[in-house]
Amino acid sequence: MSNLNKEMNILNPSLRPPEDVMRLERMGSFHPMRLSFSRILLRRIASENWNISIHEWALDKQGFGHVVLTAKAPNHTYSLVAFSHDLDEKERSDRVIAEKWDATFTLFDGIPTSDEIAEMSQSVSKQEAGRHHAKQLTLSRANKSVRMFDHVVGRLAEGKQPDAEMINKIGYIMRTTAVYGNGKFGIGDRDIIMLRPEMQAPFQAEMLTVYLIRMFSINLINYLAKNAESEEGKAVAIAPELARHLGIGNATGLGMAPFLVHHQALLNQWMIVRETALARVLALEEITKDNANIIQHYLERAVAYTSEWRVDDVVQSDRISLLEKDLSTLSSWITPDWWQKSRPLEQLMEQAQATLSFEAVEMLVSIILEPFGDLIDDLTDTLSVQEDFSIPAKQTIADLRAKIEDHYSWCFTINTDEKSQSTLFWYTSEAKLEPRLGYRYEEDGADQEMPFDIPRQINAIRKDIAEVDDSLTLAELMMAKPQHRFIIKRIMTTAKYPYGEIKDNLVAETTRPIDMLRCKLSFFGASKFDPKSILWTRITLYQGAPLAEELDEENADKWLFPSVRTN
Repeated sequence: MSNLNKEMNILNPSLRPPEDVMRLERMGSFHPMRLSFSRILLRRIASENWNISIHEWALDKQGFGHVVLTAKAPNHTYSLVAFSHDLDEKERSDRVIAEKWDATFTLFDGIPTSDEIAEMSQSVSKQEAGRHHAKQLTLSRANKSVRMFDHVVGRLAEGKQPDAEMINKIGYIMRTTAVYGNGKFGIGDRDIIMLRPEMQAPFQAEMLTVYLIRMFSINLINYLAKNAESEEGKAVAIAPELARHLGIGNATGLGMAPFLVHHQALLNQWMIVRETALARVLALEEITKDNANIIQHYLERAVAYTSEWRVDDVVQSDRISLLEKDLSTLSSWITPDWWQKSRPLEQLMEQAQATLSFEAVEMLVSIILEPFGDLIDDLTDTLSVQEDFSIPAKQTIADLRAKIEDHYSWCFTINTDEKSQSTLFWYTSEAKLEPRLGYRYEEDGADQEMPFDIPRQINAIRKDIAEVDDSLTLAELMMAKPQHRFIIKRIMTTAKYPYGEIKDNLVAETTRPIDMLRCKLSFFGASKFDPKSILWTRITLYQGAPLAEELDEENADKWLFPSVRTN
């Protein structure tokens, strides 16, 4: 059992049970929070006073060439090497199968030499098709949001500031289509950096990459505006209060979803941290007036943020409409003396759980965590976990039955013989090695599916062990029924990591993989979720976050639910 599980005890009644938390509809209602990975990174940069600067700016007047930005931590230096390309409009695409982009990036371990930059100029532009160096810690690419990009550059070149409402609504001038790490496509493996303090929390190299891409994009528009200014020389730099609301967009597809299925121990740890933080806060017997004011402040920010959150997706649009009503209800509960009650946050959450939608409840979770960094920030040290688990072969059928009953009873009522419960299948595409979703009764390929049909496998093994003697060992069972090896390991893993299993049928007709994407992206700190189908979404990272040149301990944590109206 992990140290955090030992500390909190998975049976602790103060934690919301996995049966409630690990449902797709709730997971798909998560919002960014204080313990999101991007927030963790900015807190560290501020507290350790990292030096972030432009090391090299080698762009022509049209903005093509390369740039090197450096981030100097106490013991290591990281460099974003950005290559800006002259991309034909016809070649611009957000699809993962694209082969050319407006800009390509890599986070380099150290400061690259001119020879290394020359080498990377050939490989990074090819992304997964390139031959990469072990010093490259991430690999990324991005396209301009052309309408927003041209508007901002054009207005700045005229000596005017861009439209604040447009910036607030769109939220970015560049949008990434991938940020790869952890050894993918031959770049450096996580083992190289995992023991460094600044990289021990999950996805810190990727979060640093995106933050530096944001810095590159803002400097790029100022540079292009200056080069495009009129003869009168009226060009201005974008105002800091507007620049803060330019994050980095991202188009995230189905490729992210299987991560939550494959990495049970890690998912469990993320969820345990979130639920433990919530439990600690709810257990407070009293809070101060200052705490109450902070909570009210972020509730007001949430109202403004939600009023500007508009999407085309019908399901999410309906959720947002309900959220707006629920936030109005929640605001009415924040009376002048609400915080003076005994265990006020617990009472507030219980009322919300009983009355409000998942969207509103999970937004409230994010809000009430904000004032209590001293109480919960230490939990970030437990977000990572070593994933190494083997089947305890000497355990018996009796042990297996008990674990199925304890952790998979939610499967028992699912009739997996019904077509609606097996409509989908997950597989990996041969061309791009990316996860895909197929329709079992309409498409070929189900023979190549990934084993995500958990309820079917649970019901199958229950049937096969129904008459088996309790004393039979798992080793003996797997020798007799090798087809059950995968689900046996999963059952045993879930018994150890109870928040590591999504308690819904992932191949059912009603499944919305977008909920899995949103759950993971909320841990990154993403906002303004904009589903484009049940398979992919657009989001924004770092919108509202302090700029590198102004980042300090005072402002590192004050950008939850950004809006220019509450800047």
